[in-house]
Amino acid sequence: MDYIDYLKGEHAEHVTMFNALAPLFPEISQLGMAMRVCIANGGKILLMGNGGSASDSQHIAAEIVGRFKKERKGMAAIALTTDSSILTSVANDLGYENIFARQIEALCQPQDVVIGITTSGNSANVVNAIQAAQSIGATTVGLTGGDGGKLIKLCGHNIVIPSNVTARIQEAHIFVGHCLCEILESD
Repeated sequence: MDYIDYLKGEHAEHVTMFNALAPLFPEISQLGMAMRVCIANGGKILLMGNGGSASDSQHIAAEIVGRFKKERKGMAAIALTTDSSILTSVANDLGYENIFARQIEALCQPQDVVIGITTSGNSANVVNAIQAAQSIGATTVGLTGGDGGKLIKLCGHNIVIPSNVTARIQEAHIFVGHCLCEILESD
């Protein structure tokens, strides 16, 4: 089988989706500034998602804590997807839909930024965690795709990738994450 045509089609879909991101730049910029204020005020960035979005949460947290492009002091970020003992005990005792909300309850402060990454915007565990963050008074962010799902009505900041294709949404999510890291590191 010749995959050249397949690859051309995937590339064209990717380029089309990325060209459609420009209207999101003001919201991405505003979110980046909110994250800068959070860090300046002693807050932290809390990120969560499932599957590939869990990996994106960890990737973005690593760039914030470690570094993105510049040598600088570490900044506070936690991916709520990484502690298998917390995840499995909460899932077992309270239900999988509460694995992130319980961590938000334990770790989140009003000056924090909480980012829920879900391609559909409907992941119950992310939705519940965003609601918990709202009750604490934290800044809430939905990084989604499609129509934004349930998170579109819950979050103070919404970055909705204009695609219904999971792979394209995930590609754009990591681009947005890198843009936010760049803003955090800017002078």
